[in-house]
Amino acid sequence: MILKALTVGFIATNCYIVGSEVSKRCMVIDPGADAKSILKAIENAQLSVALIVTTHSHFDHLGAVSSLKAATGAKFAVGSGSGKYTPGAFVKLVAAMSGGSARIPEPDEFLKDGDKIDIDDLHFEVLFTPGHSPDEISLYGQGVLFSGDTLFNAGIGRTDFPGCSYEQLEASIKTRLYILPDNTVVYPGHGPATTIGNEKRGNPFIR
Repeated sequence: MILKALTVGFIATNCYIVGSEVSKRCMVIDPGADAKSILKAIENAQLSVALIVTTHSHFDHLGAVSSLKAATGAKFAVGSGSGKYTPGAFVKLVAAMSGGSARIPEPDEFLKDGDKIDIDDLHFEVLFTPGHSPDEISLYGQGVLFSGDTLFNAGIGRTDFPGCSYEQLEASIKTRLYILPDNTVVYPGHGPATTIGNEKRGNPFIR
């Protein structure tokens, strides 16, 4: 697996380029800003983009989606959310708050819990992990977890925004993430990587 991490935007969002060494196709997770740098990293790795995925619909994870989609022609996928929201409703709300839907393209795919993302020989499962955002998803596979803003190294996502819930976030972490193998490497939406085992033993926000 090819894995490249870039820190983009003024909130220092982690954007991940995850590619197949066999086919040289990749997905881009959370392109929050700085499309030129992301495209340059893709070009340098000689990859083609099959899919753009955002773990949730906050502006610091969406900012470069339009430019990246226009440059690559890749499909754009978001979490479908729970029954409380129609699929894509939250991303449309964020688009409106950001100055109009033209800045954020209409999603091509809505990912729900248990869906599979296959980039040729790479296989990931979609985990619905709401709490920080009502449409938050994490991606698990190949021994790693892309946790978005659900779980950080010694931290968790904020729960004081509209649509947030600490109780929901805690349940997502305990029932969906902490059941993964302890040696699972966690690549969060902000900050350094960690492991599930480290967070189970020492994360001060979830006991």
